[in-house]
Amino acid sequence: MISSARQVAYHCLQRIDHEGAYANLLLQSELGRSRLSERDRGFVTELVYGTTRMRRACDALIDRFLIKEPQPALRTLLRLGAYQVHFAGVAPHAAVGETVELAPKPARGFVNAVLRRVADTPMEWTDDAVRLSYPDWIVARLRVELGDEAEMALARMNEPAPVSVREDGYRQDLASQWVAAAVEATRGERILDLCAAPGGKATAMAASGADVIAADLQLHRARLIAGVPVVVSDAVAPPFPPSSFDKVLVDAPCTGLGALRRRADARWRITEADVSVLAQLQHRLLMSAAELVRPGGWLTYSVCTLTAEESIDHPVPAGFDPVEVPPGPQWRAYSYGWRVLPHDHDTDGMVLIRYRRRP
Repeated sequence: MISSARQVAYHCLQRIDHEGAYANLLLQSELGRSRLSERDRGFVTELVYGTTRMRRACDALIDRFLIKEPQPALRTLLRLGAYQVHFAGVAPHAAVGETVELAPKPARGFVNAVLRRVADTPMEWTDDAVRLSYPDWIVARLRVELGDEAEMALARMNEPAPVSVREDGYRQDLASQWVAAAVEATRGERILDLCAAPGGKATAMAASGADVIAADLQLHRARLIAGVPVVVSDAVAPPFPPSSFDKVLVDAPCTGLGALRRRADARWRITEADVSVLAQLQHRLLMSAAELVRPGGWLTYSVCTLTAEESIDHPVPAGFDPVEVPPGPQWRAYSYGWRVLPHDHDTDGMVLIRYRRRP
């Protein structure tokens, strides 16, 4: 049994850095097996998510004092120490001392020397991508997409996400709640959530009294959905008759560039090529969903990303018109759709587009 908070964090970080483990899934599993107090569990979460988010910045802090590349496990340990010293507000003597204790005995002098230099030496960042700890392409892309607001969005996504709880006790980011509300589900309507897992938007719409069907491609994800009927199906070729729903929601798979604070390791997994690949899939999903909407019905499309290529660049489905009525005061107009940025209301970044099928 791993006993200390820093030991648990270090174990998780090694698996994330060197085995490709997903931070959120791994952390949930490891904390579930630990006997840590609630306070220590919170500290582990901050260390794992924070060190993973700030990996590039931590490397820059460390690399100033390295003559040669350390072993991978020591690189991870140095990142953990540098994060505590520079970003987590841990007292330097505690951050350095406790991190050194995690090192193999022959390496403790080296770890101690590097982290003491990190603690004592002011940092001059080479550029914003290093300082904010993102791949160059994400910073460049969001500067194109958001202009002067890119740095505010990037900085906000380096902060822990607040916990938002609906009236029914379900935990869901406010922006996702706003997407579900924008469908304007009403009692008796037949509604399809085409890419529904883990089910938060589907259950929110069902609370209105609408008859909601939730669909998802993968069985293990579909099993996460509770409270509404669930169908395991391919959203590109859904098993429903044409024009069989009053409303359809497509909360499409995307790069997640508006929700990076929730997915600590995502910034290091996503590539720029993924934007175009996912945009092609999204277009296919949008076209298949359009076939399922009855005349006069609504099609709602959402993504937790910030790129035009994954949202407003998609052509309007044939026979549909964009709904021009604002979905709520939280949303900014964005071409023929709507957008909320991470720093607007301390939520995930989202793009939302609503279409109405002509009668």
